[in-house]
Amino acid sequence: MAKKAPRRTAQRILEAALELFNRFGEPNVSTTLVAGELNISPGNLYYHYPAKDELINRLYEGYECELNELLHASEGVHDVEDAWFFMHSLFELIWRYRFLYRDLNDLLSKNRHLETQFQVVLKNKARAIRTLLAGLSRAGHLCIAPPEVDTLAQSMVVVLTYWLSYEYVRNPREALEPAHAQGALLRGAHHTLHLLAPYLAPEQRRHLLTLSNAYSGEDHQPATI
Repeated sequence: MAKKAPRRTAQRILEAALELFNRFGEPNVSTTLVAGELNISPGNLYYHYPAKDELINRLYEGYECELNELLHASEGVHDVEDAWFFMHSLFELIWRYRFLYRDLNDLLSKNRHLETQFQVVLKNKARAIRTLLAGLSRAGHLCIAPPEVDTLAQSMVVVLTYWLSYEYVRNPREALEPAHAQGALLRGAHHTLHLLAPYLAPEQRRHLLTLSNAYSGEDHQPATI
């Protein structure tokens, strides 16, 4: 069996930076700490990424690429189960790049590239949610007046974007640790999709209730719709 080629140093730096940013928060991680984690010299790191913002921007590019690919999947949402899978996939991606959301306001205040690009991210998320709503409507599962569509889509985007911040405020010491990931993701998907409940056909509302009650969390109570 052929041996796998060793990961290039630039990629190893990105992976280490992502892990450290996610664990400690981007403002608390220096490039020196990233270099030390990899047992390389700071000069070696600077050769690949001369500034910390370049590291952050490269990580953001990876996130944006995965996000745009995932958002296209909204075109295939035809019922609540599809919507649940789509939403959970979005939260899984957000979790993998959670430092962007945990430190979002701080990052936007310091990084002009992220300031402009995250505005595009919000627009793309809202467009994908509107596509999801349109698919549910065409399938006869959702009844919503046209003027309400954009408000609902924006509300869902707000929950998507700030859910991990809410989890962090609830439990600052543990919320963003890997051991708590599944509960945080399922709660986020549950609360985002629950915004659809008033507009769903009865059968789909019952199915959403079943899916919602399947999630687990330390403060979970049976969902009612």
